Amino acid sequence: MSGLLERLRKYKDDRGMMANLRCVHVDSKKHRAWPALNRLRVAINDGDSAYIAGLFAIHPEETSAGNFGTTCKAIEQRRSDRRSDDSKLTPTERRFQYLLTSERGTELNRRILRMVLMAKSQGVPVNYAQLETDLKFWGDRTKTEWASAFWALQKSSNDEEEL
Repeated sequence: MSGLLERLRKYKDDRGMMANLRCVHVDSKKHRAWPALNRLRVAINDGDSAYIAGLFAIHPEETSAGNFGTTCKAIEQRRSDRRSDDSKLTPTERRFQYLLTSERGTELNRRILRMVLMAKSQGVPVNYAQLETDLKFWGDRTKTEWASAFWALQKSSNDEEEL
């Protein structure tokens, strides 16, 4: 994956290349992405790498820390989603929960795409290297790791005052 990311970084400022790579996410325009994928040495039938390249073209701000659960938590914090006293989920929690219940394939890809668009709007970077690995091994372990990162216990100032 690092090879793909290195090649993507090289073309980050090439607006035409990024526009063509974004076409990966539109069924009727996928053919426009094929030459760009070829230049990046990504096989057209390598769905996960092509998908990651398309996501990078949408939102090239990246990080090497955390997983997608960490990214989604940062989105929630930037959106100032506050959990109320009752047991209702915040809008971001609900989206994240739906993402975790998604089956591998089109449904999962669409939900991740929506969250990446939200990350872009909130200025939250994405760990694309980890995301590609997680997509290749999508299952209970990955879902649990993402959930653990999203719902990690955070020490608040109220907890410290009570001590």
